[in-house]
Amino acid sequence: MTKQGKRRVDVITLGCSKNLVDSEFLIRQFEAGGFSVEHDADQAKGEIVVINTCGFIGDAKEESIDTILDFAEAKKEGRINKLYVMGCLSERYFDQLGKELPEVDRFYGKFNWKELISDLGSTYRPDLVNERSLTTPGHYAYLKISEGCNRSCSYCAIPIITGKHKSKPMDDLLEEATLLASRGVKELQVIAQDLSYYGLDLYKKQMLAPLVEKLSRIEGIEWIRLHYAYPAAFPMDILDVIANNSRVCAYMDIALQHISDNMLKMMKRHVTKADTLRLVKNMREKVPGIHLRTTMITGHPGETEEDFSELMEFVKEMRFERLGVFPYSHEEDTFAWKNYQDNIPQDVKQARADEIMALQRDISREINETKVGTKMKVIIDRKEEDFFIGRSEFDSPEVDPEVLIPVSEKLKPGNFYEVEITGAEDYDLYGTVIK
Repeated sequence: MTKQGKRRVDVITLGCSKNLVDSEFLIRQFEAGGFSVEHDADQAKGEIVVINTCGFIGDAKEESIDTILDFAEAKKEGRINKLYVMGCLSERYFDQLGKELPEVDRFYGKFNWKELISDLGSTYRPDLVNERSLTTPGHYAYLKISEGCNRSCSYCAIPIITGKHKSKPMDDLLEEATLLASRGVKELQVIAQDLSYYGLDLYKKQMLAPLVEKLSRIEGIEWIRLHYAYPAAFPMDILDVIANNSRVCAYMDIALQHISDNMLKMMKRHVTKADTLRLVKNMREKVPGIHLRTTMITGHPGETEEDFSELMEFVKEMRFERLGVFPYSHEEDTFAWKNYQDNIPQDVKQARADEIMALQRDISREINETKVGTKMKVIIDRKEEDFFIGRSEFDSPEVDPEVLIPVSEKLKPGNFYEVEITGAEDYDLYGTVIK
């Protein structure tokens, strides 16, 4: 293997955008140490592979294990020399993985990845603490404002993995965002496990609204989008910021999970149906045109047919612009694991999820059809065959609908354009640039 090959590290990121941010900080440190780094390459070409794993629910854990096994086989065959594993899965199952996968040179948890830099003969650079190497298109980036979660939802393993909520200091976030903007980032996806809680640990009060207001003043940032708010004790002042600040997208990602009081209580969500209805009403009144993204869980222990019918009716009435569904996953060491029987068959869980998504597909199409003939500000992400692929302020990368514009328009990825919407499908729009 060439000297150049021996200095290459392949970083593979699995799971959510919060994991992606961790990988980006790690990659920046590797590059500062003289390594050549590839992210999510189709085939590892260097000596060293680092897998940043997800351990949230069954499917994610399975993907992480399969990926580790694939690279363990590559190591056996001599195609790579060193294999390291970090992230949520190894944080959660550290001891078991070490025993079952001896091909892995070392496991790291979610928070001790700095040791990996030392193990590869380099030195962690504290002066680069707020710098990272983007793996997203250069015009947008994820900004993780906190780690961990103080909630106690029955089904969720994330607090077990990540620990208590820990807000990142506002000054650090502003420095990080300013560096991103100086490199051409125009759009920030503000992310956390629980945006609603931001600031309570550091500043003894909710500080999401002041943070977003300050982020919006950074030169070069044109869009800010908010992901993963919690409905209990929602910071209502953020709605005023969204309504009155053109740089903050009229968009909110807030996981509601269910609507029946029976299920909300069993899920330990600390909200009621009335609370939820009031919150959605306030959001739509205070921010006219806001697009809400939410998720639901089907098949949680105790979910009756009546509970599910109530959830279906809620989705039908609320007409959420963006919605996803997860069949319940019975996760070790959660409250549900310890206290409830996983007594709803998997095929019933999935059938209920499919029924909601069929309803949501029709809702999404109807909402999209109302946009035909309207004009939207659109950012272009990429070119793909016969179309440029863009997004409006109502669309987050990878999870939301896209705006498709014919390649004859000669557009440039990373630029904003005014677009007239000319067609609609279930989950996508078509448009032409207004000259």
